[in-house]
Amino acid sequence: MSDEYDYVVVSDVLGYVQDVVGFLENARKVLSDDGRLVITQYSTLWEPILRIASRFGMRTKITSEQNWLSVLDLKNMSYLAGFETIKSGTKMIMPVYIPFISTFLNTYIANLWPFSHLGFFHYLVVRKTETRRTIIHAQGPSLSIIIPARNEAGTMEAIARDLPNLGSFTELIFIEGNSTDNTYAEIERVAKKYGTQRKIIHGKQNGKGKGDAVRKGFDMATGDIITIYDADMTVPASEMEKFYRVIVGNRGEFINGSRLVYPMEKQSMHTLNFFGNKFFSLACSGMLGQQLKDTLCGTKMLWRSDYKQIQEGRSFFGNFDPFGDFDLLFGAAKLNLKIVDLPVHYKQRVYGETNISRWKHGWLLLQMTLFAARKLKFI
Repeated sequence: MSDEYDYVVVSDVLGYVQDVVGFLENARKVLSDDGRLVITQYSTLWEPILRIASRFGMRTKITSEQNWLSVLDLKNMSYLAGFETIKSGTKMIMPVYIPFISTFLNTYIANLWPFSHLGFFHYLVVRKTETRRTIIHAQGPSLSIIIPARNEAGTMEAIARDLPNLGSFTELIFIEGNSTDNTYAEIERVAKKYGTQRKIIHGKQNGKGKGDAVRKGFDMATGDIITIYDADMTVPASEMEKFYRVIVGNRGEFINGSRLVYPMEKQSMHTLNFFGNKFFSLACSGMLGQQLKDTLCGTKMLWRSDYKQIQEGRSFFGNFDPFGDFDLLFGAAKLNLKIVDLPVHYKQRVYGETNISRWKHGWLLLQMTLFAARKLKFI
């Protein structure tokens, strides 16, 4: 039997532990590098009510005083024991069962602000701050960069030329998506021209939409780390190195680009798109339990082994994301991966036109957000 576990659950015991940090340090020893520690502890906010319940025989008689542990206490002690918090929150505002009422209050109302701060118990999901995961190759983990391209012939050579070589090897995977210009011919020309200098693979997607192209590219990838690079080059190619450093440094497990920090070039993002991105970022942050500033940035990086798990669990949400952004974010959140935003510079496109329909695709994204909320938040 293995002495390391993928999940260790510490449920309502820290209140009785004399040395909480020491207890968590021991839990860390039996947790795998990719594992998660899940902590639940009743909220001290409820203590006066619970004491009244004890007097009326509605609660088991108290035999010893418990530690008063707030969410901040739990986060701090976890940090001292070598963990960082991925997500936290409270659940349950009606601990007594009343048909229909309890279910409604605990499933829906308890997950809405400000009631989300009044839950009966706290929960934390934490991970190790230091792991052995990145020790794969002496030169660093290998990288696969997937470039979905539809009607982007004018940027193919610049991409092949400018994307950096990182880790033990970097492979570029161009996936052409039913273009009406000469994008695929240009990919073939570029692959031949630069093929002696770096590893370049290319193919045509079978279905439609960027998400389909990305999934095909991910299936073709052989690198330890996989990432998406949009063929419009609105994010400078050099920024890929920043993503690589962050994930290899274990600052996060899912690195999400954020275009909403640095000043943008004029005409790079229309005003309606800007506010739409803001809306979906706020909605997803509340739903996923992790703060995100730009959910729709095309540049995202993760470990290929984690993507395999997202792929295996895709049926939980369904295969209806034409872009791939929410598919990856929702899957990463379900696996309790550490999602971090990385600010990127956002430039005006230099060739062609966007393939996104503002209203049609915005409505679809809203439907996907509401669907995922029922799966992840209101449970």
